[in-house]
Amino acid sequence: MSTTTFAAVSAVKQRSATGFDADLSAAWTIGGRPNGGYLLATIARAAIVVAEHPDVLAASAHYLRSPEPGPAEIEIDLLRTGRSASQLRGRLLQDGVPQVETLLTLGTLGNAEPYWQDGLPKPEFGPFPDEPSPRALAADVPIAIQDEIDLRFDRPLAEGPTGRGELRARLALPGDEPFDPVSLLFALDAVPPATLDVVPTGWVPTFELTGYVRARPAPGPVRVLHRAHLIGDGRVDESCHVWDSTGRLVANGTQLGGIRIG
Repeated sequence: MSTTTFAAVSAVKQRSATGFDADLSAAWTIGGRPNGGYLLATIARAAIVVAEHPDVLAASAHYLRSPEPGPAEIEIDLLRTGRSASQLRGRLLQDGVPQVETLLTLGTLGNAEPYWQDGLPKPEFGPFPDEPSPRALAADVPIAIQDEIDLRFDRPLAEGPTGRGELRARLALPGDEPFDPVSLLFALDAVPPATLDVVPTGWVPTFELTGYVRARPAPGPVRVLHRAHLIGDGRVDESCHVWDSTGRLVANGTQLGGIRIG
């Protein structure tokens, strides 16, 4: 496991009112490229500095290119500030070339129980193994990030696909660091593609990722349900739901990715 924290690897350094420097960690990569949720969370760190509201509520990222690990710049534009929310645009660049474009809404998360809730019920998870699960992608795809996080699936993926297009996992950050609204954006992209439960493939690159943070999570690992919905024309759309250690839904999201079969 890692000797650092997610807060440290996603930290930014302010160099102007709206400009920031970041150092993208080679340890948080898949196939040598930084994880998309990690990139979105890093941009959100910068947005919080600029906004007048403390918590990320919604964030959407379009991945124009796959940046290299190492130095990067982040530019934040404050689009609007209201009483309950701020809207911002964030851009991650390397050598002046845009890599990721984002839109974010920030506000203040409350502690009240939901007034009404419909849709996907919390599934039954577990039992989880005593040790982190082995790699899920093809052996020729380097997955440095697997040495940073504690990810355990409730069934051995080596058994092969079930055909449901669904992965259920327990996720913890390095050193059991508590999740916060920013690291929940990473949690929405931390589990391998749910297409693995349909057909084994290599890397499934993310084109677009949207996440909603609904509550501050309680301390402890989170439970993640990752589902594939439609695979076709070289693309897949997936959904992700995250529950905290008390069973409260704290984040959900969707993404569109590319996939190559055969």
